[in-house]
Amino acid sequence: MLNYPVKVLLAFGETFSEEDGAFLKWLLENGYPELAALSSAVRGSVEAQNWLLKNKYPHLAALDGAIDKQAGAYAWLQKYGYDFLLVFADAVNEKKAAVQWFKEHDLELFLLLAAKIREYRDNQTYDYHKIHF
Repeated sequence: MLNYPVKVLLAFGETFSEEDGAFLKWLLENGYPELAALSSAVRGSVEAQNWLLKNKYPHLAALDGAIDKQAGAYAWLQKYGYDFLLVFADAVNEKKAAVQWFKEHDLELFLLLAAKIREYRDNQTYDYHKIHF
């Protein structure tokens, strides 16, 4: 996620608070379908999670699971060395060490993204249809 331009990450963050889908559409139309799919997966789309898996973004599908506190997804990210995504999932889940890590590395943008995801997630009801990673 560190390789995306700031404006793309900001657009990704806005997908969690928009109602008209404009930022999601922008991501799709500007070459970032994986971020659109990640946003949709976090928001409960099994189809988006399957798309991530089929299109060589299993790490983003695992991130979705880790955000949802799925131990298997968290373990997968650890096994394959996706340390940044682990810290990001931890920040979404308000683990102090992760929040501190982002502050120490001057990456507050990711704290903003984590807060947007957390706010969205915390205001939803649990979807038992969502696949566990």
